[in-house]
Amino acid sequence: MCPEKGGTVLRLFVRRSDDVGYFTRDAAHELDGLRDGPPGWWLRGEGGLEREDVVAQVLTRTPRASVVGYDIVVAAPRPVSILLALDAEHAPIVVAAHRRSVRASIEYLEERALVVQRQRNGEREDHPARWERVVGFTHGINRHGEPHLHDHVVVGARPQGSNVQLDARSLFAHAQAADALYRSSMRRELTSRTPWMVWRSFKGLEHVAGLDEGYRALWGGHHDDRGVKTLWQRHDVVAKWERDREQLISQGVVEPRLRGGFDRHAFAGAFEGLPTVTRRQVVAAWANAAVLGVAPRELTRTIDHHYPELVGSRGVREASIGVARARVPTLERIREADQPRTRELWRSAQRERSRVDLGRSR
Repeated sequence: MCPEKGGTVLRLFVRRSDDVGYFTRDAAHELDGLRDGPPGWWLRGEGGLEREDVVAQVLTRTPRASVVGYDIVVAAPRPVSILLALDAEHAPIVVAAHRRSVRASIEYLEERALVVQRQRNGEREDHPARWERVVGFTHGINRHGEPHLHDHVVVGARPQGSNVQLDARSLFAHAQAADALYRSSMRRELTSRTPWMVWRSFKGLEHVAGLDEGYRALWGGHHDDRGVKTLWQRHDVVAKWERDREQLISQGVVEPRLRGGFDRHAFAGAFEGLPTVTRRQVVAAWANAAVLGVAPRELTRTIDHHYPELVGSRGVREASIGVARARVPTLERIREADQPRTRELWRSAQRERSRVDLGRSR
């Protein structure tokens, strides 16, 4: 599975089966040497993740419910995944940045979207909840052997200590904000830690500065058939990528348009046509407007600073503000300390990238 061009990279799938073999039986050898350890990693929990009985404990439900949990698929933007095939030297940094960004995205969902409903005085109220266990499985290809960095994060439907299921509507409602936060975190991480500058265009598409756009067509991720699940070995997939690259048709590069670290027009335009604005919509708008990304904790502090009335908002029935109020920060001067130093980062990335040999694959 690959996300559509410019579409969401975080998707939620409902699970009604306790069978976790899909996750435990794929050792994801295509990432051997790039990933820290095996594909399975605990975001919260303990135990050997090669054992199906341990992973199955993550899935929880109430006796009368059919839903046992959710598979939250978080995938890197396509040009970022392509770096796995082009830059073996920095590929481990890309994978590590992906996992950190996945964790930040899941933490956001747990803090803002994980709620259970309870009745009080005849009215339903959203109460915060917490997952007892959260596990991820990191993979680097799709069913056609194309570079596709993604995680399957498995969570239960019944939160820790609760006798009712989580409110699925809230989880889906906050997915777009969690997606934007993940993308923003990845842009900041890779621009800061690798020779590559990852930036977001006004139309909402991630680009890697200096990367030929022909690679999007070469490894587009879209095929008429879904493909057969194949367990690739590292050397086999590297050899395939090298053969694929012989078919590359250059389409040139898209040069960054960096007028600043924060696109005020994109931010203000995100609220166009909305009657009111919730915190999750502000989070998504701000994360997307950060051209080179912003660290998740920094984003949270910034949102809470500008919108103190939304600090405690969570669930599907979040408090809301007017559109004019939501756009107030665009009328103020955004502090430089809140955004990356775009020109300095761009010059540094150009110098460092000149040392990277994209023709070398390990």
